[in-house]
Amino acid sequence: MESIPAPLRVEPVDYGPERTSLEGYLDYYRATLLLKCAGLSFDELKRRSVAPSTLSLLGLLRHMTRVEQTWFDVRFSGNDVARHYSDPQDPDAVFNDLDGSSLEEVYDLYLATCERSRRLCEGHDLDERVARIERGADVDLRCIFVHMIEEYARHCGHADLLRECIDASTGD
Repeated sequence: MESIPAPLRVEPVDYGPERTSLEGYLDYYRATLLLKCAGLSFDELKRRSVAPSTLSLLGLLRHMTRVEQTWFDVRFSGNDVARHYSDPQDPDAVFNDLDGSSLEEVYDLYLATCERSRRLCEGHDLDERVARIERGADVDLRCIFVHMIEEYARHCGHADLLRECIDASTGD
């Protein structure tokens, strides 16, 4: 894989049921992050912003893979799984060890993790609380959706700046 393909990005609806709105906005931001990464080479995706920051587009993609897994698979569903891109010796391994896997592996794992998150939420009410409480976070599925939308929106802003530094590309 030479670069990430541009995803189909569907605008979320401006009306309708709460669940449809939350899922729509989350999927919109998932696609937005991929759009910011689309068409760039592996080396471009690994490019850091400015020292001493370790922020890169590839790091953001890896970070959001881990965030998806942490909130939906581990906390909401209570599954005991090995955390993606974790290293007990380096708490920031998600941003630091960018050569540990290929672009195709990072991209495929991100897509698979997002799909798993969707499946884990199917059939669950927005008021349902997490199965595993970590750091005192006893939250419901609604709160997780809102948190994930906020997390993606913030990091898509970072991705805008990183992409502009790489090839002067801007957009929404």
